[in-house]
Amino acid sequence: MTVLPERPAAIAPRTETDVAVVGGGPVGVFLAVLLAQAGVSVQVLEQRLERSPHSRAIGIHPPALQALAAAGVAKTISGEGVQIRRGEARSGGRPVAAVDFSAASQRFPYVLTLPQLRTEAILEARLNELDPGALVRGVKVTKLHDDGGRVLLRGSAVPGTDPLNPVECSASGPNEFAVSARITVAADGARSGLRQLLGMPCRTRTLPDTYLMGDFADNTGDGAVGVLYLETAGIVESFPLPGGVRRWVAHTDQLMPEATAADLARMIGGRTGMRPNPETNTMLSAFTVRTGLARELVRGRTVLIGDAAHEVSPIGGQGMNLGWLDAEALAPIIVASLRGEDVGAPLAGFARGRRRAAVVASAQAQLNMALGRPLAPRVLATRNAGLARILRSPAASNLVAKRFTMQ
Repeated sequence: MTVLPERPAAIAPRTETDVAVVGGGPVGVFLAVLLAQAGVSVQVLEQRLERSPHSRAIGIHPPALQALAAAGVAKTISGEGVQIRRGEARSGGRPVAAVDFSAASQRFPYVLTLPQLRTEAILEARLNELDPGALVRGVKVTKLHDDGGRVLLRGSAVPGTDPLNPVECSASGPNEFAVSARITVAADGARSGLRQLLGMPCRTRTLPDTYLMGDFADNTGDGAVGVLYLETAGIVESFPLPGGVRRWVAHTDQLMPEATAADLARMIGGRTGMRPNPETNTMLSAFTVRTGLARELVRGRTVLIGDAAHEVSPIGGQGMNLGWLDAEALAPIIVASLRGEDVGAPLAGFARGRRRAAVVASAQAQLNMALGRPLAPRVLATRNAGLARILRSPAASNLVAKRFTMQ
């Protein structure tokens, strides 16, 4: 007779906590780490039963690495990721310009690439060190009531059992829960359910740009160099990842959800002359670009951060970094508030500053996208020649490096 292993005890959300964070992605968990380090009771409520295996954000910029250092994870993340200290622009098989990222920061003189799945795992492990019960998966918040002194969150468990942090329920009779918190933070993504429950308006816009992205074994010989191929049919971006993998991102004329790895490999080869092997493909994704900015980041005792507050184009890799910087700015305000201090002015400053940062990041991302759109050969050659002249100036090159690394 086969003996099944004993199922671990179900973990339910705490009924009371200082801070409830809705959303257990990299931004929500990072904020929870900062708060737990400060001795704050924190409960993270995440709807997903487990981390998504799909590798999305990969770029971590120096300001975010500085913030991650405060959470005790920068050394681990930097040790596992690829440190890109140089970026190159090429066109027609020839170099156009190069940017040295090492001049942009003394402590972290590089842009780091690491799959988001691994970044999330490192952050979650750090939170578990501080408070093993802080993160609860498989729970969905469906109601919110703010009485001016506390926020009451109600919801139910998602059908199923998460093997990492189980909350058991059945589809016919889901378990309900209630969490009372002194402060609530929405870190539940661009289509934030908490933001909708609060009725907080968010101005969104879908841009015409579309892309096809995939990870392949790296056969370029470029090592730890990020490359932008500026071609008439549209940009192709190429970034190294750990394990001898390289991510390719190509601008497309239209969304290509049915494209195969072979389609992307042919596209890359036709534009750049580099031909990744389709058989080594481990991730493939077609995507559009949407931007968004909530009109307010604070309502009552709830604060929006990350994509719940602002959505920027993934081109340039700023979204996750922006969310971490939100959390870094918010954490000390929360701690001060819990001590009984008047944080009205700092909170208003937080909202203004983070909205301003989101506008700047969005503008930078849209500039990056404009750089990658298809151009007629003569126009492209003229534009590339201008870029080459500008970036021959050390001052201009350093400025570009700082802009591209969110500094």
